[in-house]
Amino acid sequence: MTCTACKDDLDHCHGTLVLHTIVNIECTDPDCTDLALVRHSLVVDCSDIVGGCICSVTTEVAGVLRAS
Repeated sequence: MTCTACKDDLDHCHGTLVLHTIVNIECTDPDCTDLALVRHSLVVDCSDIVGGCICSVTTEVAGVLRAS
C-alpha cells in the first residue's frame, strides 16, 4: 500500500499530532518539523492518551484547588 498523500506529493506527516493543554503541541513522528494541523490526518487530545498525560493530571488538580 502507498500513502495517497505521498503518491500525490503532498506535504504531510505520518505521525499523530498530540494537543496538550499546558505544554506545546507534539508529534509522535520524531522527524516531523512542522506541527501544523493541516499536515496531520491524526490529531488527538492528550487526555485521550492511554495512561494519561501530565497535562490532564495538572488540570484536574488545578480544578480541585479552584473549587475549594
